[in-house]
Amino acid sequence: MRHSRKKRSSRLLLPGFVIPVLLAAGAAWWTMIRMPASSFDGPWSPLSENEARLMSELERDIRTLAEDIGDRNVFAHENYLAAADFIEESLREAGYEVARQAFETEGRRVYNLEAQRRGSADPERILVLGAHYDSVAGTPAANDNATGVAALLATARDLAEAEPELTVRFVAFANEEPPFFQTEKMGSLVYAREARQRGDDIAGMISLETIGYYSDEPGSQRYPPPFQWIYPDRGNFLAFVANVRSGGLVREGIRAFREHAKFPSEGASVPGFIDGVGWSDHWAFWQEGYPAFMVTDTALFRYPYYHTPRDTPDKLDFPRMTRAVDGLIAMTRELAGAEARSGASR
Repeated sequence: MRHSRKKRSSRLLLPGFVIPVLLAAGAAWWTMIRMPASSFDGPWSPLSENEARLMSELERDIRTLAEDIGDRNVFAHENYLAAADFIEESLREAGYEVARQAFETEGRRVYNLEAQRRGSADPERILVLGAHYDSVAGTPAANDNATGVAALLATARDLAEAEPELTVRFVAFANEEPPFFQTEKMGSLVYAREARQRGDDIAGMISLETIGYYSDEPGSQRYPPPFQWIYPDRGNFLAFVANVRSGGLVREGIRAFREHAKFPSEGASVPGFIDGVGWSDHWAFWQEGYPAFMVTDTALFRYPYYHTPRDTPDKLDFPRMTRAVDGLIAMTRELAGAEARSGASR
């Protein structure tokens, strides 16, 4: 009899345990996983003339950084300076004035590079678009992160004649890669701290990180647990990743991207301690209390050549990257309050 009563008691207690778990799971999905609008699901259309031109620019800039310059960091300092010069000259050719933020690392001078398009309605509010231009020592770093730099330059060119409501800053960061990652010498942390000390009103920061590799093969996409049960196993999408505090910004960003882009996307606003969530320059802005998110192909969770000498331009999918960057340009315009491009391919 005692056994029977215990069994019945367990059944009665089960709903009291399950319901809070289900409520917690639902709340987590609603606040962290659910993203507005719908991801693009094909079919692909041929690249337009504007997109073909964009692809040519992206490939040219990536090949300049990864092939003509190559390994670029404090341990290959001449190449590092050459990369900074190339980025500065590209921004100047687009019509920007470029400011260099210099700091010392390993006895050598390195630079963050900043250009901006001043806002017309609310110029003190700032949207930062950033990408690191250094490489892991000994690698050409085509995907990580010449792709992000090329997207940064393409967006700067597009907005050069725009009239955004907010000020848009385009920043190329030094020293994102090890051994400086998440240290005092990380370029984006140097930049974010100085911005905070000046009292800059940064409405949000977007980190462009490793965005050139895509695959339709089943099992080509991996995740830190438990996200393999939530997201697709094909690495054919662009990921929008933020911490919980930046959830509003990442949802605004992915909504704008999905409304304009013909490219698959997934998003998350989850605790920053989860592997991969803070692995780029957006992390530095979190440290100073600014909202920020990363846009990425998920790097090591998909890309087999991550941080190796085989990270070369031939591994990249330029047509898909072009579609992704075209959407990111439109997203940036909307977040900054600039008019959509005339004659755009969307």
